[in-house]
Amino acid sequence: MNLLKSSLLLLFGILAINVSIAQEQINPIIKNYGGIFDAPHATEKPDPNMEYKVIVDIVTADSKVSEPFYSIVNVARLMNLHAMGGVKKENMKVVMAIHGGAVWSVLNNEKYNEKYGIDNPHIPLFNELQAAGVKIVVCSQSMLGRQIDHTKLAPGLETATSMLTTMTTYQLKGYAALKF
Repeated sequence: MNLLKSSLLLLFGILAINVSIAQEQINPIIKNYGGIFDAPHATEKPDPNMEYKVIVDIVTADSKVSEPFYSIVNVARLMNLHAMGGVKKENMKVVMAIHGGAVWSVLNNEKYNEKYGIDNPHIPLFNELQAAGVKIVVCSQSMLGRQIDHTKLAPGLETATSMLTTMTTYQLKGYAALKF
């Protein structure tokens, strides 16, 4: 009986410790996507005085069409992580260049519904990213290769000649390149 009591006390103690150190995710800029954990212990942090210029190559799609692609949600994480580090959203100059398999995310609700039978789950995320100042451009080459009509894009998205020209142009303007 004492062994059982001791084991139960140990188990409850371990559970209490786990609950006390568990954290909830926060969303300082993009409120509904890209949740992050506060990391006050971090010694390497973003510089809140810098202007961050980032071009993100979005090519990766997910097979689950009912949820936003992780590659796009990761841009929300990028914004939230820098905000957690003290960078104002006005100092975040972020451009997304969507192409390849990820191009299916850019359809308006009518075309997405026609293709997948549901409204486009990316649109609310696109809206939040755009409200935070993220510019979203779509590769015309990827759209044309998949017979996607440029007039059937989600609201606010722009078209680019190509991802290649967009990436090179922004990199030569001093933007750091990321690929998701």
